Amino acid sequence: MSTASQRGRASRAKGQRGEREFAELMRRFGFHAVRGVQYAGSPDSPDVRHSIPGIHFEVKRTEKLSLWAALDQAAADAGPDKVPVVVHRKNNREWVAILDAGTLLWLLQRWEKGPTNDR
Repeated sequence: MSTASQRGRASRAKGQRGEREFAELMRRFGFHAVRGVQYAGSPDSPDVRHSIPGIHFEVKRTEKLSLWAALDQAAADAGPDKVPVVVHRKNNREWVAILDAGTLLWLLQRWEKGPTNDR
């Protein structure tokens, strides 16, 4: 039977794999992305360092996501100048992105306007 410390190590390892998986997904879409080096949750230690300005990704690779806790962590780690986005994947499923509806609608509004009308 596994001990609590073995389960904790396995959980951290799965989280690290998830961060590498999401960084790889971002690279497949043409973004620069690498797994961040984690010292403590903050804007200076993101799960994934990437080339998209103004976005903080909180990566969760778990079977059961605590949605509100993940969103709260993303918001705290994002700081005041970045949009917090939780990206989550469980086994045998695709990645999903979770953000508050107001932010989603703001992004869609900007996308609809297009780059020439956004100045």
